[in-house]
Amino acid sequence: MQEKWHYTSLEKIFFEEKIYKELEKKHETWDKVLDAIDKAFAPYKKQLKRAITKEDIIKLTEKPVRRIYKLDIDELNDAIKALEAEIRQVKHDLNNLVDFTAAYYENLLKKYGKGRERKTEIKQFEVIEAKHVAIANTRLYVNKEEGFIGTGLKKDEFLFECSDIDDIIAFSKRGIMKVVKVADKTFIGKDIIHVAIFQKNDERTTYNMIYTDGSTGKSFAKRFNVTGVTRDKEYELAKGNDKSKVNYLSVNPNAEAERVKITLTPGARAHKKEFEYNFAELEITNRSSKGITVSKYPIKSVKLLEAGKSTIAGKKLWYDEQFGRLNTDEKGDYLGMFQPDDKILVVYSDGNYEITDQELTQKLDSEKVIFIEKFNPEKILTAVYADLDKKQFMVKRFPVETTTLKE
Repeated sequence: MQEKWHYTSLEKIFFEEKIYKELEKKHETWDKVLDAIDKAFAPYKKQLKRAITKEDIIKLTEKPVRRIYKLDIDELNDAIKALEAEIRQVKHDLNNLVDFTAAYYENLLKKYGKGRERKTEIKQFEVIEAKHVAIANTRLYVNKEEGFIGTGLKKDEFLFECSDIDDIIAFSKRGIMKVVKVADKTFIGKDIIHVAIFQKNDERTTYNMIYTDGSTGKSFAKRFNVTGVTRDKEYELAKGNDKSKVNYLSVNPNAEAERVKITLTPGARAHKKEFEYNFAELEITNRSSKGITVSKYPIKSVKLLEAGKSTIAGKKLWYDEQFGRLNTDEKGDYLGMFQPDDKILVVYSDGNYEITDQELTQKLDSEKVIFIEKFNPEKILTAVYADLDKKQFMVKRFPVETTTLKE
């Protein structure tokens, strides 16, 4: 604006004070013409806000002579006054930038806001690990005898569907455990006995194992968790001997402890060649622990007798109403201690309810949830609701008779 004011003022003086007549005089060179114009401006330079440059003068000489008309000079005077007013306003706005900004946006709202009201909602984003919501988009296969797993082994046994960012845990008969990424083909160890998707920091899934130590011939039982490992590293679970082998392995999502029947080989010198063993008598220890001796004689087989019950405390659950998620991270309202078979009752504002499980990946409609708790089939619910057809409020008491999940 100041530059525009400078040149407009320069142009006004150029024509009003007839400095343009220097162009009619017979100067020897063009440079002397420019010098003469510059000297003619000398009495008026104090009226300007900056020095006159050669470029300013050259630009003036290119102006049409019609600017000498009184009407054009009046227009220049009006333009200068308008610029001065605008400059004063801009200086004021710069000194009061917060107020100016607020007024600017309010004006945008008045000018463009009608009919364009916000349709989105401002909410906090939920932080979710990618592997928790990854789509099971690939099929995993296994060649148990040769000891390979992978997505490319399509001629071998199909295991399950998984996502391409999952980690996979696998055990071999030799007592080797590995956690690997999903890949086309990965070697675990000959005679694979278990493969599953690995959940890091899972303190509930418990492995019950009976194995024979190849160096001593003795057999041991142990229970352990696998919470964190180094990917692609081999972990010895049955002592580091090529003759060691796993006789029995079970995977228990809630640390269940079963009873098994152990049968020794016919040639064993033991007086009793069959006996029961209860894993409930064992503590859960580190995966590298030796375990408890179950027999010093060779084992022929180990078979399940009776499924076990959980040997650890229930799982504490919370409900985060902001995101409609169940969690074990103490976020939101505490729902209580849950055993594996416990269910959850959810009541919605539209008059519906459902029984759901403890799956942490499910997302509830948090805007409609008005009541959520551990489901107790013996409990009586009391509800007050509006009957819009009759235009009256109703009250009722009833038991929850539904047993089907998520309906």
